[in-house]
Amino acid sequence: MASSEAIHEQALDWAVRTGDPAFTDWAGFTAWLEADPAHAQAYDAISASVAEGAELLRVAGPANDISASHEPVSQAPVSSRRRWLGGVLAASVALVVGVGLWQRERADLYEIATAPGEIRTLTMRDGTSIALSGQTTIELDHNDPRRARLKHGEALFTVRYDADAPFRVAVGEDRLVDIGTVFDVRLDRQGMSVAVSEGAVQFNPDAQNVRIDPGQRLSHDIATDRYVLSAVAVGQVGEWRQGRLTFEQASLERVASDLTRVTGIPFSAGAPGGKPASISGSVLIAPIRKDPQAIGDLLGLEVIRTADGWSLAPL
Repeated sequence: MASSEAIHEQALDWAVRTGDPAFTDWAGFTAWLEADPAHAQAYDAISASVAEGAELLRVAGPANDISASHEPVSQAPVSSRRRWLGGVLAASVALVVGVGLWQRERADLYEIATAPGEIRTLTMRDGTSIALSGQTTIELDHNDPRRARLKHGEALFTVRYDADAPFRVAVGEDRLVDIGTVFDVRLDRQGMSVAVSEGAVQFNPDAQNVRIDPGQRLSHDIATDRYVLSAVAVGQVGEWRQGRLTFEQASLERVASDLTRVTGIPFSAGAPGGKPASISGSVLIAPIRKDPQAIGDLLGLEVIRTADGWSLAPL
């Protein structure tokens, strides 16, 4: 079920779209309304606020409201009413303006996604290069080539450094600010990690404010909200682009997730049986694409064919 914030955002989207004379997706709008009673409630609330603001603007009259009668009028109630109207109108206008700004901001954003096993390289107009691994989604801004949001997967950033306009990457709730050149970012269900091969990256400058230098990896566990700095060979940063994966004390889930992303073949983590598996080793991707069972001898795993792909388990 979507959160109230997500539903509110969807309702704003529909409110803006249905207000467009060129809007035609009434079937989609109806399906969204009927999917959850909260959808209609959120949409009605937004529409009512905007309509109330418009009506108040119509009936409030000019600021210097002069009665048509020559009878003296009490100034205190009028002043109080105007203050009340001013507050409501300001809120309504703020909502309308906010919807417009939100619509323009949403229009400036766009997503690029890759399929499992696909690698795609983007070149931004500022000279920055972003290589997307398989099963990766990134959000970019038409008006600001110095910002990006990694929504899922893994990407290697080769950034043209600009001290006056640092490159910023949003990764879940975390924020990365480039103060260098080359870094690899990954986001999945287990958390976020960033590894640097050149220059440096600042992790959450407004919170933890941790500097990540070449040969370092910062891993942020979503479940515990803890982060760990560890060493990584510079040559391993973004090595998936050269067709290799290296695991160091990785979980079965990590191995399965990475293999699925880079090969396009569905791998899953089987039941470990005893204590959680800790897997280390380096493998070439091409041979695994040809024969998924080859990963077994390379990493000491049992590879079992399933209906949906391949299951990995410790030997």
